[in-house]
Amino acid sequence: MPTLQGSLPPELANNVVRLYRECLRRATFVGKKQHNTELVVGMVRQQFKKHMHETDPEKIQKLKDDAARGLINHMLFESEKLTGR
Repeated sequence: MPTLQGSLPPELANNVVRLYRECLRRATFVGKKQHNTELVVGMVRQQFKKHMHETDPEKIQKLKDDAARGLINHMLFESEKLTGR
């Protein structure tokens, strides 16, 4: 089954730390716009921390796909706002 991570640069998709950092960047961006940065960043941190001891490769891939999906959805949302769609 293909993964959603094909839409992300390989250095981001293959590295959980980079994926985490990008999620935090997006959370900060969204939080600043909505004036709730601490809450949104805290939610991202909580989700990554909750699964940091996961060892099942399939489960890890699913979690990475979920995070990638969130990033892609946010990027699409922002680009649609800019183009006026």
